[in-house]
Amino acid sequence: MVKKADLAAIVRSAGGGTRHRERPEPIPDRSEGDEPKIYRQPGRQSTRPITAHFPREVRDQLKILAIEQNKTLQDLIAESFNDLFAKYGKPEIAPKGKG
Repeated sequence: MVKKADLAAIVRSAGGGTRHRERPEPIPDRSEGDEPKIYRQPGRQSTRPITAHFPREVRDQLKILAIEQNKTLQDLIAESFNDLFAKYGKPEIAPKGKG
C-alpha cells in the first residue's frame, strides 16, 4: 500500500501540483562588469518600444488602412507621429520605412 506522502511526491515529480514545487536554485551573484547577454535584433539596437492600448476596432482599422495603402503598421505609426510633431512645431524625427 502506498502512503499519502509518497503519492504526493509522485504527483509532484510528474508535474501535477504546483503548491509544493521545489524552489529553483538561487542565481549566483554576478561579478562587477558581467552584464547579462541579451539578444537584440540588429535593426532595433538603438530603439525603444512605445506601447498604447486602444479598443480592438482601432487596431483593426489601422491594419486595414495599412493593407489599403500597402504600408506596414510601423510606417503608418511613424507617419502619424510625424504629423503630430509637425502640428506642435517639433522636428519630424520618426523614421519612415520603405513601405
